Amino acid sequence: MEYNFREIEKKWQQKWIDTQAYKVDNNSDKPKYYVLDMFPYPSGAGLHVGHPLGYIASDIFARYKRLKGYNVLHPMGYDAFGLPAEQYAIEHGVHPAVSTANNITTFEKQLNNIGFCYDWSRKVNTSEPGYYKWTQWIFLQLFNNWYNRLEDKAQPISVLENIFRTEGNKNHECPGDSAVSFTAEQWQNYAEKEKADILMHYRLSYCGYGEVNWCEALGTVLANDEVVNGVSERGGHPVEKRKLRQWYLRITEYADRLLKGLETVDFSDAMKEMQTNWIGKSSGAEIDFRIAGKDSFKQHHSDSVEKVEGGAIGATILSNSPLQGSEFLRVYTTRPDTIFGVDFMVIAPEHELVQNITTPQQKEEVEKYVTYVKSRSERERMAEKRITGCFTGAYAQHPFDATKQIPIYISEYVLAGYGTGAIMAVPCGDERDHRFARHFNIPITNIIGDAYDGENANPGKDAILQNSGFITGMAMRDAIDIVIDKLEKMGIGKRKTNYRMRDAAFSRQRYWGEPFPILWRDGIAYPLDEKDLPLELPVVDSYEPGPSGEGPLANMDDWKLQYNQVCGGGSDRMILETNTMPGYAGSSWYFLRYMDPHNEAEFASKQATDYWNQVDLYIGGTEHAVGHLLYSRMWTKFLYDIGRLSFDEPFKKLLNQGMIQGSSRFVYRIRGTEKFVSENLKDAYETDKIHVDVNMVDGVELDIEAFKQWKNGEYANAEFILENGKYICGVEVEKMSKSKFNTVNPDDLVERFGADTFRMYEMFLGPVEQSKPWDTKGIEGVHRFLKKLWRLFYKDSGEAIWTNDSPADIDLKILHKTIRKIETDTERYSFNTAVSAFMVCVNELTEAKCHKKAILEKVLILLTPYAPHIAEELWHTLGNETYVLDAAYPVFEEKYIRETAKDYPVSINGKVRTNIDISLEASQEEVEAIVLQNETVQKWMEAKPMKKLIYVKGKMINVVI
Repeated sequence: MEYNFREIEKKWQQKWIDTQAYKVDNNSDKPKYYVLDMFPYPSGAGLHVGHPLGYIASDIFARYKRLKGYNVLHPMGYDAFGLPAEQYAIEHGVHPAVSTANNITTFEKQLNNIGFCYDWSRKVNTSEPGYYKWTQWIFLQLFNNWYNRLEDKAQPISVLENIFRTEGNKNHECPGDSAVSFTAEQWQNYAEKEKADILMHYRLSYCGYGEVNWCEALGTVLANDEVVNGVSERGGHPVEKRKLRQWYLRITEYADRLLKGLETVDFSDAMKEMQTNWIGKSSGAEIDFRIAGKDSFKQHHSDSVEKVEGGAIGATILSNSPLQGSEFLRVYTTRPDTIFGVDFMVIAPEHELVQNITTPQQKEEVEKYVTYVKSRSERERMAEKRITGCFTGAYAQHPFDATKQIPIYISEYVLAGYGTGAIMAVPCGDERDHRFARHFNIPITNIIGDAYDGENANPGKDAILQNSGFITGMAMRDAIDIVIDKLEKMGIGKRKTNYRMRDAAFSRQRYWGEPFPILWRDGIAYPLDEKDLPLELPVVDSYEPGPSGEGPLANMDDWKLQYNQVCGGGSDRMILETNTMPGYAGSSWYFLRYMDPHNEAEFASKQATDYWNQVDLYIGGTEHAVGHLLYSRMWTKFLYDIGRLSFDEPFKKLLNQGMIQGSSRFVYRIRGTEKFVSENLKDAYETDKIHVDVNMVDGVELDIEAFKQWKNGEYANAEFILENGKYICGVEVEKMSKSKFNTVNPDDLVERFGADTFRMYEMFLGPVEQSKPWDTKGIEGVHRFLKKLWRLFYKDSGEAIWTNDSPADIDLKILHKTIRKIETDTERYSFNTAVSAFMVCVNELTEAKCHKKAILEKVLILLTPYAPHIAEELWHTLGNETYVLDAAYPVFEEKYIRETAKDYPVSINGKVRTNIDISLEASQEEVEAIVLQNETVQKWMEAKPMKKLIYVKGKMINVVI
């Protein structure tokens, strides 16, 4: 029988589907194991060979765990909402639902073609109402909860309202604006709108105004990681900063728990460091500097009500502090002990005070600089090495020396979203501040002083303040604590923990996303009743943005006013939120829906989530290192807080696969001509290097006729300067992408070599965690290995040669050596070395002429995770009726690989003369008899009598004559 891989693979793929071979039950006596791939977006381009790397790794481990006796959950679904589908709809006139469905069909066909063991009965699609009903439900729970810092967990808003009624908010600082303060009596007297605005400052999903990355061409807000070098990652369109009403997730309330949770999960040190740095926890103080020339508030401790622009939905801010508004500039610093070294202030160009404090003389220059900064992404601003900035013309007073006027600058290196958006610059202690001062010719203070002399010292002359941390005999931490205490006593500062991470923007001005289950009336947000979920996305004819940068849903009056008649019309009409949720909404909890995907009563039953619990192995790329991982970890912790989950970390083990890079090919056109010169001859000419499709290159040799027909005959008249009769292409390793023509379609390789060959070759390329270039030529070696395996069962003529004979010792040794190696390598995800071990095993069995069923059966079980189709076919060839995946994993027995004999070097008077194979259990007498009977030993003894024989067991033998 010939190894007809195409027929074999199609046969078993269909049987696995027909019999639901991979369907998993939530009720099982077996231990559970949950293996998950990061949620894919079904692109219209389909898969290239780089995409399946992680999928193959997870499939191997899922099959391995099933063989080891686990009930394995290994699902697949689609992250189907998002910007790409909508852009495709705009450009091609195809509704996103249609293009997404087409893409999923293509994607799923390609996945099945590779033979993955997904339980397709659990498939989810984030764009289906049955799924996003529960995304909307979770959003409502976030909206209806706040974070109780005293309890360190989320609690219902109703609990907070009861607290406000009895004690105001004195024990619960407002996370949205720390200046919000009121008594129980004041709370009782507030109007509904005032109460709603204050509660919005506490909600875990809240609406506010903020600086966003606005892309006019795409008509939407982009996340920071969607902006590269000031343009959109998709399409390369200009991006500018704009202040818009947005929904946010108050992920900052979970910052400490997100940090602590990293201690409990098995992530790489690099991944933990990325998440830690993104969260960016720091401790210090907020300090208020009075802006020179501004009058102080009329009341030092006021209960007055002031409107503050830019707060959540124009929230009413209640203040009992004079340090509000434009009279004061609040800074955050981790080194308040350096306050006497402050020589200038820097505020973010988008800071709300810029317009208020800029003098008329500086207005034009400031506006010009602000316009420049708006075109810059945060990534560019933070990476900028040049000194840029602009003087506002304003000054601040030093808190301890009213005579010292501190100039206020704006600069792009200060971000509005971090800290207070303002810093106090100490050039004598900070290299960047020092360069800034030199650039703008700002005088630098030289701080000198005596040691701190105690509580009675004059605050204006305390050396602890003057010395900027250079205090003799005092640790910096102690100095910081003393300074903060002094600032708090003076009422101009307070201790503060800050985070670089900001609340997550959670809305997009686009169509293709989950509608928010929120109704607006008179500026108050009301949650949609849960019985009305899902709030379905309507079908639209146009994707044009609504007025004032709103999403396309703002143009659909019938849809956005559908609840108006129920709730009353006229000026009190109820209008649905017209933004939609971002792409990461559905992917923040999808791993939970897989546990119970058909449940219509809840997102997943407690029984299902208790059983499957955490994802045991999560595989995906590092591109999701911070965004997706942090959001999904936060959502899990929230659902744990409200009692819906029994675990608060979603992923137990994270494995980041590397990238399979493209091996690009180039042709060289002599400039100004249609002549192309071969790679090794190009230096003699002035040439232009052009990417060419790798699929028309055999190794490095160009298929000239295919090239002439490429791109609709663009190069039909090309002439070629060859070397040795061939056109040799240039080679470079680059990112695999369609624009570089270096993608390879896995369908083509599966058709040519088979899915099993493709799977094993992807693993054979190198460690799964590392990036490596693709080289199609190497795949032939893996294909030859599978053919060699086949010949252990069949002759080339097709005659079956496997037998029921009992295994010899050498057969058992080969088998058990392989069992140990494959099991160890698979457990540590060293799939490339496991593939090598299979090759060694087959070579050794071939040399031993082993065709015994008792050995070959176990080899097939070991091979099943890696090459499931050929393993299944040969398993049944041996007479088995059940699937090989239901077999028991072979147990390693050390006795079969334990050495029973030793090839001893035998010396005559210290010189090695021969080697003799002797049992390790032989006695001294037996060894002497064997050695003395050996012809070579007798020759070198020359008939002389033996004086003694030195025998060191397991090492050597020496005959002394």
